Amino acid sequence: MRRFVLAAFLLPALIMISCQKEAKDNAEATPGEAGIVAFLNSKSVGKNNAANAQMNNGTSRQAQFQLLSFAIARAGLANELNNPKFAYTLFAPTDEAFAAMGLGTRQAINGVPVAQLKAILLYHVLKGKVLAAQVPTTYTELTMLSEQKAYIVRRGSDVFINGTPVVAADITDKSAVIHAIDRVLMPPAGNIVDVAAANPDFTYLVAAVKKAGLVNALSGPGPLTVFAPTNQAFIDAGFTTIASIEAAMPSDLVSILTYHVVAGRVFSSDLNNGQMLTMLSGGKTIISLTNGPQIDGKNSAPSNIVQTDIVATNGVIHVIDRVLLP
Repeated sequence: MRRFVLAAFLLPALIMISCQKEAKDNAEATPGEAGIVAFLNSKSVGKNNAANAQMNNGTSRQAQFQLLSFAIARAGLANELNNPKFAYTLFAPTDEAFAAMGLGTRQAINGVPVAQLKAILLYHVLKGKVLAAQVPTTYTELTMLSEQKAYIVRRGSDVFINGTPVVAADITDKSAVIHAIDRVLMPPAGNIVDVAAANPDFTYLVAAVKKAGLVNALSGPGPLTVFAPTNQAFIDAGFTTIASIEAAMPSDLVSILTYHVVAGRVFSSDLNNGQMLTMLSGGKTIISLTNGPQIDGKNSAPSNIVQTDIVATNGVIHVIDRVLLP
């Protein structure tokens, strides 16, 4: 702990001030801190949503928020979230959620630029207190504190935000309602084309979109849902190089690409086993959840859905490992 200029006989004040300064200087949440940081740092709750219970044979697992607590302190958001005049709802990623995105330690979180960390965290905060029972049963667009949009729905007693289930709801602390989630929500980084162009695993897809003349369509207001094949998926489908995509007939690429797009915002939580989707091309695909999430095209083997719910300003992207052939 850092040196302080107070006399040693002022021990209670020394402890309080030193803990506050350590949190400020090192952005580290400690049990001595007041407010939301300390509350989250000490909180452990059972996960109780239906999806979690089914996955774990009805047994409850514990959700902890020590990494979120640390991240809030590091991002400098503790004072804002401790303001008694500010009521808010926090969709709180669990420690497991941070670990899943490679931020499972304080050291890893310290490696994220503060501005970026703050932007991510603000995307988890909604002004005003919203209990699970108050969430509408149809999709509702939320404006998060980051001023970006998120999408929430309630089905029975389960709540989903951007397709991610709330695993423990209605944790209350003074001015806050907290809903635990097992995924860190990433704010939209642009429209569908912008998001794809920023991902090095979608260079073949972006080349195909450009060659097919679909940039404007996929950049428009939408909303649209894209099942996006990876580079390797295009290579396995016979498009072995970017040059082979650029040499293809635009009409052929339009036929293929529009077979990967659904009108509307379809999150992973909207997908059911045996569900039939009508693609933008007019063709049909079938969802299977039997052996993990898959989408099956008419003339191709089933494609695994390897990543879900990448939110864009005009829709949603799900990553697949095989090109669907109409």
